[in-house]
Amino acid sequence: MFVTPAYAQDAGAAGGLISIIPFVLIFVIMYFLLIRPQQKKMKEHQAMVSALRRGDQVVTQGGIVGKVVKVKEDGEIEVEIAEGVKVRVIKSTVATVLSKTEPAAKE
Repeated sequence: MFVTPAYAQDAGAAGGLISIIPFVLIFVIMYFLLIRPQQKKMKEHQAMVSALRRGDQVVTQGGIVGKVVKVKEDGEIEVEIAEGVKVRVIKSTVATVLSKTEPAAKE
């Protein structure tokens, strides 16, 4: 009828470990469903941005479609959006590349 303190402490230790398992499982599931795919998408975007070169047709995150005229070293590109109209755009704001130019053949 009476529970001894030693018996109560033993039950609490096993219950504490079991109560942590759902939190660990939730973290593992969130990692595979959210964090990992987002990291993969970021790597693909960085690879696309680093591969930009003159002549590529791009779409910025603002919806501007243009042709890359100059790639600068400081993280900017110059995009021609109409004949004679050029704008400077940050490389990381390029959303997609519509058409890529082939690199010049080395002879």
